[in-house]
Amino acid sequence: MPLTVDLRSDTLTRPTPEMRAAMFAAELGDDVFGEDPTVNLLEAKVAALLGKEAGLFVPSGTMANQIAIRCTTQPGDEVILESGAHPFHYEAGGAAVISGVTLRLVPGNRGVLDPDMVRDAVRPPNVHHAPARLLSVENTANRGGGTVTPVATCAALTEVAHQAGLLAHLDGARLWNATVAVGAPPSAFTAGFDVVSVCFSKGLGAPVGSAVVGSARLIEHARRVRKMLGGGMRQAGVLAGACVYALDHHIGRLAEDHRRARTLWEGLTELGFSASAPETNMIYVEVPDAPKLASRLGQEGVRAIALAWARLRLVTHLDVDDAQIAAAIAAFGRVRG
Repeated sequence: MPLTVDLRSDTLTRPTPEMRAAMFAAELGDDVFGEDPTVNLLEAKVAALLGKEAGLFVPSGTMANQIAIRCTTQPGDEVILESGAHPFHYEAGGAAVISGVTLRLVPGNRGVLDPDMVRDAVRPPNVHHAPARLLSVENTANRGGGTVTPVATCAALTEVAHQAGLLAHLDGARLWNATVAVGAPPSAFTAGFDVVSVCFSKGLGAPVGSAVVGSARLIEHARRVRKMLGGGMRQAGVLAGACVYALDHHIGRLAEDHRRARTLWEGLTELGFSASAPETNMIYVEVPDAPKLASRLGQEGVRAIALAWARLRLVTHLDVDDAQIAAAIAAFGRVRG
């Protein structure tokens, strides 16, 4: 059996031995009572990193996004997002069920919104319209190919939102990749946003966990919404310990994932495959029959996801090394031949 190279997602990362040790050593308490010291440490740490007053540890990125939407809207409101945004494609209609809002989609450039197009999407007050209340920006953009919304564009988008009377949410599930790609601190991206969600279980390698950060008042509301959604956890420090370790040790190493994605892209283009150059850790390959190619690659020991009939996604991460990248390129060469 050939070497297995799993490029389906960076959610496949497993805790390193050092992270497991940090989990084992974490000091624990009951987090629903606010008494887990490791959770409290994580929440304070991530809030400080992102330049916000307070943070809330939650089980998943989807819950983090849904809490952010629920805390910034009322039923009947409209949320403006890029057409490939995660809350529209991958959150099971949660915004409609949990918050009672509608989603207004704006096309972007590989997932990056144009502030002028967002301004044009905000309709004037009218009894016939759902009132726009929130702008949600995904950075990096998954369906855009792991593209980065630049710091200046983030600032322009939040300015447009606030001028129009909207709040602004940053879906920063892969914000850490963006910070490493452009060499800017996380707080530079998040400065203008009212609420931010981030994930620890993708490229950072934690087994579980995301966070919502914002003002102390918003996070107080978010804590109640988390409880309502069943997201309160007890001795959650065993999980938060992994996230603290990830923040301390795994952000800088994302540069390795980006380098390997570039190496993989170069190898694929040399073989004649069509793909845009990666900005972070994702490559989208345009092929005639993506499901068929994914199946053939699986037989060669390479796992990939066909996101559409003609689009294959490859994601580098903590558990993919240089030898596996070389093996993946060789497998693509065999299936092409």
